[in-house]
Amino acid sequence: MLPIVRSGLVAVMFSLLVGCAGKDFVRPSSDTFKLGQTTYSQVIQQMGEPSKTGDIIKNEKNVRSATYVYSSVGGEPLEFGVIPARALSYYFYNDVLVGQEFCSSFKSDNSNFDDSKISSISKGKTTREGVIQLLGKPTATFVYPMIKETSGVAFGYIYNTTRKVVFEYKFFTKSLLISFDNKDLVSGIDYAASGNK
Repeated sequence: MLPIVRSGLVAVMFSLLVGCAGKDFVRPSSDTFKLGQTTYSQVIQQMGEPSKTGDIIKNEKNVRSATYVYSSVGGEPLEFGVIPARALSYYFYNDVLVGQEFCSSFKSDNSNFDDSKISSISKGKTTREGVIQLLGKPTATFVYPMIKETSGVAFGYIYNTTRKVVFEYKFFTKSLLISFDNKDLVSGIDYAASGNK
């Protein structure tokens, strides 16, 4: 199951897309917060109060979420006609970070990925480094209980767009979750895409 699709991150982004919404933020570097080490209070101390908090159940465990969202009709999107937005979610189990995911349609820090390369990833053959070479650094990382495996880190990639067409909005989302075995070889590939570009 794709954590990003089930988490509500995309729904939060959609709800804030009219005009300018949320407080702008800069995505911290990938090593700022450590999975399995960083606490909820440490994230809040650096990032400030989130736009939304919530609770979800992952693999029968209660996980707390903190999400930061920003959109601006005056910003520069990656794709013409898209309302640029960015969102960042952190997930905590027993007050410790177990997942982080970032999504942006701003040109400057977009999270788009080339889904045509997914077919080049093979279970039991492609390494963690091979995935990075194909798709770039992941925009999401997860450990148990965000993933079923009790050891190791899974990679996630997500991108979504929102366009206003006449009197309605058109949404598109694609997301990919890749898990690895204890030899750092791909053990699972979970891809989903929905909506209209």
